[in-house]
Amino acid sequence: MTIRVLVVDDQAIVRDGLVTVLSLEPDLEVVGEAADGAAAISMVDDDPPDVVLMDLRMPGTDGPTATAAITAAHPGVAVLVLTTYADDASIVGALRAGARGYLTKDAGRRELATAVRAVASGQATFDAGVGARLVAQLGAAPATRTVPDVVPEPPPAPAPHTVRDRFPELTPRETDVLERIAAGRTNPEIAAELFLTVPTVKSYVNQVFAKLGVRTRAEAVARVLR
Repeated sequence: MTIRVLVVDDQAIVRDGLVTVLSLEPDLEVVGEAADGAAAISMVDDDPPDVVLMDLRMPGTDGPTATAAITAAHPGVAVLVLTTYADDASIVGALRAGARGYLTKDAGRRELATAVRAVASGQATFDAGVGARLVAQLGAAPATRTVPDVVPEPPPAPAPHTVRDRFPELTPRETDVLERIAAGRTNPEIAAELFLTVPTVKSYVNQVFAKLGVRTRAEAVARVLR
């Protein structure tokens, strides 16, 4: 099956490079190029691709605005952000707009192609640096320190914004799964980390989605980052 990709970036040289790189993959087909968000929206309306490779900061209609418009009108189209920016505000803004994946422009050819395939199949995907920021956003409880018995010390206060605190409707195991979804783990990776079968993980993922009222992994991540 061929995955149809629309490339969106305001720099012609970047678009040319992405088209060349993606065209080397036998299962990926670049079906169009857009220099800004408004053009991207129009092109998706005319002929929806499978994946939109979206830059964030462009003159006129920017990436998050275009992403929100595209995902609202065409929920079957996956948006994969490819940008030079990896700050928390950019990541959160893109995911809230409906992006299914987030890469920085230092990604290699294989990483880019793998990410395109992942979002086309309904998965959320993030590069290592973005994944680390997502993990930090989860607000994990501080590690316990070892102190001499003669020095009394109160136990550390629980983190006020952990996933477990913010989503009490989830069971402990569902919370474990949500944390790993937010860190960009695939179902097989979650299964390996939690010593579960892949079908069991899929069941937990469906339960988490139902309780959070979301349809995709990216929407679940956006809920975590609110």
